[in-house]
Amino acid sequence: MKTLLISASLLGLTACAATAPSQTSAIDPVVVQDNVSAPVAPKVVELGGLTNEAAAERLYQALINANYLATKVAPTKVAVQFGDNQFLLEPSINSAGIDRILMNRFYAVHPQLQASQELPVVIGTLNQKLSFAKFVLLDQGAVIQIQGTVTFADRVEIEELRRFMLWTNGGLAQVAQSLPDGIDQYIRPIPLMQQMVPVKP
Repeated sequence: MKTLLISASLLGLTACAATAPSQTSAIDPVVVQDNVSAPVAPKVVELGGLTNEAAAERLYQALINANYLATKVAPTKVAVQFGDNQFLLEPSINSAGIDRILMNRFYAVHPQLQASQELPVVIGTLNQKLSFAKFVLLDQGAVIQIQGTVTFADRVEIEELRRFMLWTNGGLAQVAQSLPDGIDQYIRPIPLMQQMVPVKP
């Protein structure tokens, strides 16, 4: 049974626990021309003191200016394409403490696995063994939410967001390698940017 194969594979997972953010390779110097007046993509996004809605709008604009494919899917949520994957970014601004950006990925679960008693055990085991994200079952097992959090104070670097998404992708790739062949027919990414209607500014 597929669920038993999933359980056996995931219970033995330990490789991702030590997953660390990737180091970027050295980039050759680029000659900068003085006469070029193209807009420069922001390296730092100032979010301190904003409402969550205003922070989401500023984050969205910064991602667009940095050449990311992104769209507003709710007043406080921004979907962004990162390689072959999509993340849902949600700023949570706290004037009295640490600011956060919640980074989510969502996967639809096949009905045959939703009723499985092993699935909650597998999710619990992932949370015990892996450190790069939190795994949550939603809608009575119909959806798996994978959430990470970037913390900062008032400002966040676009490069920091990029590295965090890269780190999360790396961790999930290691999880996928441990699963039985064909499991992608039972657990599939939910395409956020296609199923949700962008919010007009």
